[in-house]
Formats: sequence, C-alpha cells, structure tokens
Amino acid sequence: MLHAIFETGGKQYRVAEGDTIFIEKLQAEAGDKVTFDKVLAVIGDDTQSFGSPTVAGATVSAEVLKNGKAKKIIVYKMKPKKNYRRKQGHRQPYTKVQISAISL
Repeated sequence: MLHAIFETGGKQYRVAEGDTIFIEKLQAEAGDKVTFDKVLAVIGDDTQSFGSPTVAGATVSAEVLKNGKAKKIIVYKMKPKKNYRRKQGHRQPYTKVQISAISL
C-alpha cells in the first residue's frame, strides 16, 4: 500500500488511496479534481522517498466531495471583577476530499 504525506492549509496529512479526509477550505466546488504537489514523503511497501523539503515530481490527486462548516465552538472571554464578558461562536470551514491517486 502506498502512503503519502502532503501539506495543505498549513497542516500535514498522511493518506493512502481511497482515504477521505477533511482539510482546510479550498476554492473548489463539489466534483472538482484537485492535485497537491507539496508532497513531503511517499512511503510504499518496498520504497521510501523523503523530500528536502518536497519530493520532486510527486503529486496527490483528490476529488472534492463537499464544502461545509464544522460544529460550532464557543469562545468565552471573561475578566473577573470587571464586568467584562464576551461570548462568541465560531464554525471553521472545511473541504471534504477523497484521495484518488498517489504518483511519483
């Protein structure tokens, strides 16, 4: 089985073909094909390629399944004895992708 470690949105992900992951929001619609070229490592059963910083010519291809927002988190700020209280909600946008191919 071939695995790859790639970077997008300031985060690194380890994936194999067929995996479904949630990444930081991309400017792509559902059904679009995207390729990630910042591949840091490709690991197979008998081969391993590590880049410095990236592996030359390696790409990870994926299909966008949907764009959405995560569950709401509550951000609460308070300063005791000063009558300062702020309550704010936040929903982080994401893109759900399915990995279709890893190529060297």
